[in-house]
Amino acid sequence: MKPSLAKGTRDFVSLDVLKRRSVISVLQRNFELFGYQPLETPSFENLSTLTGKYGEEGDRLIFKILNSGDYLAKVNDQDLNSRSSQKLTNQISDKALRYDLTVPFARFVAMNHGKLSFPFKRYQIQPVWRADRPQKGRFREFYQCDADVVGSTSLFQEIELLRLYFKTFRELGIKIQVHMNNRKILSALAQYAEISDQLIDFTVALDKLDKIGEGGVREELKTKGISDEAIAKLEFLFDSNSTHEKIVQKLREIFEGIPIGLEGVEELDFVFSAFADSSDLVFNITLARGLDYYTGAIFEVKAQEVEMGSVGGGGRYNNLTEVFGVKDVPGVGISFGLDRIVLVMEELGLFETITAPPVQYLFVNYGSEEALKSLTIIDKLREHGISSELYPEASKLKKQFAYVEKKAIPYMVFYGSNEIENKELTIKDMVVGSQHTIPIETFFSTL
Repeated sequence: MKPSLAKGTRDFVSLDVLKRRSVISVLQRNFELFGYQPLETPSFENLSTLTGKYGEEGDRLIFKILNSGDYLAKVNDQDLNSRSSQKLTNQISDKALRYDLTVPFARFVAMNHGKLSFPFKRYQIQPVWRADRPQKGRFREFYQCDADVVGSTSLFQEIELLRLYFKTFRELGIKIQVHMNNRKILSALAQYAEISDQLIDFTVALDKLDKIGEGGVREELKTKGISDEAIAKLEFLFDSNSTHEKIVQKLREIFEGIPIGLEGVEELDFVFSAFADSSDLVFNITLARGLDYYTGAIFEVKAQEVEMGSVGGGGRYNNLTEVFGVKDVPGVGISFGLDRIVLVMEELGLFETITAPPVQYLFVNYGSEEALKSLTIIDKLREHGISSELYPEASKLKKQFAYVEKKAIPYMVFYGSNEIENKELTIKDMVVGSQHTIPIETFFSTL
């Protein structure tokens, strides 16, 4: 059988790994500068931990893990013959790959809240899995790099997270714009349009505006049973020429008598006041982020110079730990999309200085006796931080030369019987083609 990759996954060669590590090192450094501490959680969770936290669409994208052993043995014939995945799933699967890092983090907080000091700040850099349709910048296995703080309702947490975004992307060399909205505003809009019972349908459709356009959103709202009268009330949402000030003024007018809406507008204004001189933070009233657990501010980060989906996002989730039996643990967090960030940086040519670290010295293998003596010198080179290796077999020199040239190793070292007897090394510079023999002591003194 011809080998192949599972759709939505990739292999990473050494240069790819080095690029990703360089981005992760910037993220990690900034996370810690802002006071966040590292945390890691398992790659899979109990299915019950994950389901019901991401909305209907999110639940469909969770990768379920079949129970070990004969997972069909306990399924009754009626359910099996019904061909209903909904009926079968809970009988044949009780684990799932994590969909994001936020819900596992909430589970961790719920399990350990008595031991944690609040506000508790953590960062997490790990892969997640989604059964999504693969496309440019969208994979089924990808890394999330999250920073979250729980145990505080202060809006200064939102301000600090935005500052973390701006500082980090500036250091990465990516010009960004952060789109911001507030779920309280969206809830109030649903109240205003008298579709509160269809809030999720409304926000999921609205969140697709940049993908399917105004007509597509209207059509989806209609298919969800939202009336023409309700859509007409929300007409102003589709006015792309409205300024921040005009939209806020309109919201204050229509939210008269809807306290949650006014609260959302006040929260939005407070955060924006900290970035009054910046055009990199914009109010996007159609931003909804389709995850059910957000309750306040929501963010989405767009790269300015490359056509790409969001390279980051997040928001406030004041009720997430309640589903695990722990109340009153408010939280807010953001995520950096490592894979998309790398794609953006590649398109911008920001990795030109990154090269795979080359092996500096290749020791020719003349046989077991000489090879063992060569290893003692190689050990000393490695202690000096110099990458060196021994050719594994006593092959013909032509083959060993070919290996050196293919790997672009700059120096080839000959340590045969003559050199061993005279305590010397013969070194060939593969770049200029010169060759010289020097005492071993002299060689090490010049390193």
